[in-house]
Amino acid sequence: MSKRNIVAIDLGASSGRVMLAHWDAATRHLNLREVKRFANQRQRRAGYDCWDVDQLEQEIRAGLAQLDQEGIVPDSIGIDTWGVDMVLLNAQGERVGEAVSYRDARTHGVMERALREVGKSAIYARTGIQFLPFNTLYQMRALHESQPDWQADVAHALMIPDYLHYRLTGNMNWEYTNATTTQMLNIESGEWDADLLAWAGVEAKWFGKPQAPGNTIGFWKSATGEPIPVIAVATHDTASAVLATPLMQDDSAYLSSGTWSLMGFESLQPYASEAAMRANITNEGGAEGYRVLKNIMGLWLLQRICSELNIEDLCQLIAETTHEPACRSLINPNHARFINPDSMVGEIQNACAEQGMPVPQSAAALARCIFDSLALLYREVMGELATLRGQNFSQLHVVGGGCQNHFLNQLCADACEISVLAGPIEASTLGNVGCQLIALGELTDVADFRRCVAKNFPLEKFEPQTNSAFGASQARFTALSQPAKELAYD
Repeated sequence: MSKRNIVAIDLGASSGRVMLAHWDAATRHLNLREVKRFANQRQRRAGYDCWDVDQLEQEIRAGLAQLDQEGIVPDSIGIDTWGVDMVLLNAQGERVGEAVSYRDARTHGVMERALREVGKSAIYARTGIQFLPFNTLYQMRALHESQPDWQADVAHALMIPDYLHYRLTGNMNWEYTNATTTQMLNIESGEWDADLLAWAGVEAKWFGKPQAPGNTIGFWKSATGEPIPVIAVATHDTASAVLATPLMQDDSAYLSSGTWSLMGFESLQPYASEAAMRANITNEGGAEGYRVLKNIMGLWLLQRICSELNIEDLCQLIAETTHEPACRSLINPNHARFINPDSMVGEIQNACAEQGMPVPQSAAALARCIFDSLALLYREVMGELATLRGQNFSQLHVVGGGCQNHFLNQLCADACEISVLAGPIEASTLGNVGCQLIALGELTDVADFRRCVAKNFPLEKFEPQTNSAFGASQARFTALSQPAKELAYD
């Protein structure tokens, strides 16, 4: 029996953490400790909305150095991040241009041209990936058209976690779960799709063969000279979060709740039918099989209003929100207008005014509008997913930081009319750790790891209340912003 120290580096769109997990094989006990937390803030550079990947790397190295100073020698290291964004490198391995964020406006209108020139059905049949205006496919076409000086120097294109792994080891890797988010991977072959790359105007030689999670990329050398294995986990944070979701029943759905909400179910086979395309369902890679899911704008809306209104006490805001009238004002969170408006407060107020609904003025009224709208969208998406698979769901597992919002969990149970199990909070970090433990031979498979999660991280249950206001509000919500309902359409 063994004890392991596992480092999981979990980067989100607003913050990052270096986390240390301690695993005791004899007791099957797993715990987490936060070593270092840091902000991840987009910056305006060279006219683009960018990630400061140098700062992220510096923070990661500082966290690893802290462990070194504590005398802790990790057994392995893994990194997970958000999807779709890439870093470009020249032949010498030096960065070309900036790490442009998916929220940058350079892709405006590009997806619509792809639908006209390549065809929506053709793209979906090739990839099985949902149409989002910031998918890497459209970012690469925007690169081809607006940054030809960058493109001329590119020899390699790496997803964000692959780039950071490269910076630690000197070796390149293209991890599968994150690669699927690009809408450039062929769903049949699992390889980069040559025709889509050609349309985007990028070189196929920039990309290596996608690798399933679990391979050791190389080694990071600590200050004391210890070579530490760097393992390519399920590097898309949602893939890691789902890996750590204790889905013990085949008819369970998951909701990874954070800046984005991602609702879906696991499947060994993709769902890429015409019906799936009409519902804008995506088939992203998972640790095992596919994550059949749909993107929902999520708590990004709440984060923005808190930032704009200088609200720091989120618990107090949620407490005040419970006293606001239910479903008084509603928006469609997945409308493209909410991707990155100049003012989220103003955008929500304008959307309500345009629909003839009461305009929320206070922070609590704005938050109630967001929570009710998210709950109704969860209900709508769950219905689409159930129809797609031909079977209703028996329960919904909510994981990630958003599962700490008990009020939203209850609204979700009420709107979806289903039992909600909340937890674990640190799902993406735990999935990162779990992938490493499986790769190290400490656990046999994903099911084995999920049993450990359920044992070490108790869940909280929310049952639907029959007196909720959601049933009467569903039709009003469904009619919002028609026909421009989805993120995919401006």
